[in-house]
Amino acid sequence: MAKKEIDFSDEEKLVEMFRKMLLIRHFEEKLYYLFLQGNMPGTMHQYNGQEAVAVGVCVNLRRDDYVVSTHRGHGHCIAKGAPLDGLMAELFAKQTGLCRGMGGSMHLVDVKAGFLGTVGIVGAGIPIAAGAGLSAKMRGTDQVTACFFGEGAANTGAFHEGVNLAAVWKLPVVFVCENNLYAVSTHVSKVMLIGDVASRAAAYGIPGMIVDGNDVIAVYKAAHESIKRAREGKGPTLLECKTYRYRGHSRFELARYRAKEELEEWLKKDPIPRFRAELVRMKVLTESEADDIEQGILEVIEASVRFAEASQPPDPEDVMKYVYYHGSEKN
Repeated sequence: MAKKEIDFSDEEKLVEMFRKMLLIRHFEEKLYYLFLQGNMPGTMHQYNGQEAVAVGVCVNLRRDDYVVSTHRGHGHCIAKGAPLDGLMAELFAKQTGLCRGMGGSMHLVDVKAGFLGTVGIVGAGIPIAAGAGLSAKMRGTDQVTACFFGEGAANTGAFHEGVNLAAVWKLPVVFVCENNLYAVSTHVSKVMLIGDVASRAAAYGIPGMIVDGNDVIAVYKAAHESIKRAREGKGPTLLECKTYRYRGHSRFELARYRAKEELEEWLKKDPIPRFRAELVRMKVLTESEADDIEQGILEVIEASVRFAEASQPPDPEDVMKYVYYHGSEKN
């Protein structure tokens, strides 16, 4: 792809996209070993392999736009701009975490960053996103909500209800289906007779778009068009990103239901080395500069681990303190 074909010429933005993809990948890799060592409670669902989707979409969003995530949400949280120290501390269940150590991986929220949360129930974030879109429309703002979900969620009632409502009311929502082929261990071919989730958009009278979810520029372009449409009051878009998760469904799950050859083929399409090679070819980065960025990312992640380890756990007496919002409270 020649540089002139990219619909933005800001080299700093290109480098920032590369940096965020690396940050997500190495953050997830670090988490894997921290969990193996028993340093973190609970469970997690990792985003390795899908980084181009989160970054390609979120780079188009403003700070005051919203993101609604899934159980596999660390990448979305980082891409939307949540502070890494707070995210790491939350996963360590510490007071300095995004939710004061009381949320964990599947209940991450950072309202300041416009990150409305990871949602542990499959498909449950879709009507929440419609609600956020309705809020923006009622308040007369031009805020947009990006709603991430997997292809498995497209078979839930919440998908139909949320997308249909957003379509009828022309809500400013972009529904982003991250089709990684497997809902836990079930291949998409066993639960859908259609080849593309995006084809369902026709039933709601909205645009459906399909992109290579391992090509961050392709995702960027499609998301840019969808977000612009939503911001102009023209309603939602269903954007399907074809991608693949490298690890199992959840913590330590070995994904023995996948053929080794399938994984190997997808690894050849890894979005990060693919984007790195393109940036080098375009002379946006040299190999040495790309290496330096990666080394800097590793150092930032290690610093976030030290921050989390040095933080204090929540006070058990605070278990009910943040259940209800009190307007007089500043924290």
